[in-house]
Amino acid sequence: MLTLADEGRLVLDARQADRAIAGLERTLSEVRARLRVIRIWEQMPTGWLDELRDDHADEVTEAVLTAQMAPGRLEQAAVELPKYIEALRRARAVPGV
Repeated sequence: MLTLADEGRLVLDARQADRAIAGLERTLSEVRARLRVIRIWEQMPTGWLDELRDDHADEVTEAVLTAQMAPGRLEQAAVELPKYIEALRRARAVPGV
């Protein structure tokens, strides 16, 4: 996508690009948050989950389940999403230019 944007073959209306970028940035934020939760979970002693509030325990459970169902995908998304965001920024057509 970066190459297409740089070559001018990927061009998006500024509003459309901004919406897509915002969505990808939200997704990237969620991916990073889940990765942080998983890293913390991996460092904690057994049984500590029982001591968490229900909403925090649910967050840990969801992050770990996601990582187990699709091993390596969160890490891959954390690497790839910034590339898509940058491509969309480069493809963003400024009105009147």
